[in-house]
Amino acid sequence: MTPITIAITGGIGSGKSVVSKILRCLGFQVFDCDSEAKVLMDGDENIKKEIASTIDSQSIYLNGAINRKRLAEVVFNSPAKLEILNKIVHGAVRDRIEQWRRSIDAPVAFVETAILYQSGLNRSVDAEWRIVAPEELRILRVMRRNNANREEVKQRIESQQFDPSATDVQPPLTEIVNDDATPLLPQILEKIYDKSR
Repeated sequence: MTPITIAITGGIGSGKSVVSKILRCLGFQVFDCDSEAKVLMDGDENIKKEIASTIDSQSIYLNGAINRKRLAEVVFNSPAKLEILNKIVHGAVRDRIEQWRRSIDAPVAFVETAILYQSGLNRSVDAEWRIVAPEELRILRVMRRNNANREEVKQRIESQQFDPSATDVQPPLTEIVNDDATPLLPQILEKIYDKSR
């Protein structure tokens, strides 16, 4: 039986990973799209060739490894190239998610993704939990975590902006507030209880 699949979404710095860690501690399966994309980009020669030929040849080191800093600079300065990268990588990630869903024996499973709609995963999940936090707090979190400057973080936030109303498939949405003032665990437990009734 394929589990009910809930997407954990939210922009950079919102706290998706924190919610995912809590869910794992509660015994739930969580598929991390970002980690899986990195594995595919590091290990799949066809993906690397496509990135080099369609996005930027200098994003691939001579030893075949991805130059992530260079690739991020290129795609976050070009919406068209970011869209190409998403198509290359996220088609492969979607295939991995389907294999994973068929392999687990659980009534509910979670998929963590920053780009639910841009990746097309909105068509594969049953619901969306969107993690929300004030933009200034998100900026400060990412600056601390990534040792990045404010402009770099704002650029990343802007590159992830997407209007879900532009798509024809919108899973039922629930928001979880992660503003460093509202406790997360009670919100998560309430949502789990609601979804499993």
